[in-house]
Amino acid sequence: MPHATQSPPPQGTATRPAPAATFGGITRSASRAPAPSPDYAAIAESREFRELRARFRRFAFPMSAAFLVWYLGYVIVAAYLPDFMATRIVGEINVGLIMGMGQFATTILITFLYLRYAARHIDPRVRELYQNAAGEEPR
Repeated sequence: MPHATQSPPPQGTATRPAPAATFGGITRSASRAPAPSPDYAAIAESREFRELRARFRRFAFPMSAAFLVWYLGYVIVAAYLPDFMATRIVGEINVGLIMGMGQFATTILITFLYLRYAARHIDPRVRELYQNAAGEEPR
């Protein structure tokens, strides 16, 4: 058709069905039937899931408590001991600046430690739970 505004050529009197579209030789849909959803209540009550949660808590709660103590200690020292925080260490660098930068360093350290802990102790068990529940490898 040279111009898009032209109407299609007339069809013959015999009507036959148009051939089905075969995009590159594909004749059927690639979509799969949806898998049955896992029984989440049974998973939550399973021994493996409870162990996984306990393993996570063994890291998260103590680390959170330690960081909270460190952070509140920094805030309390800054509020009640300003002269100590103003103590110069080297040049213009004082205790307050070192402790403040220590907050950032501690956050990065905790993130690194959690990633390492999760890769070793949590992620393998999550994969195992997923395989048991879904019957396939996680994506």
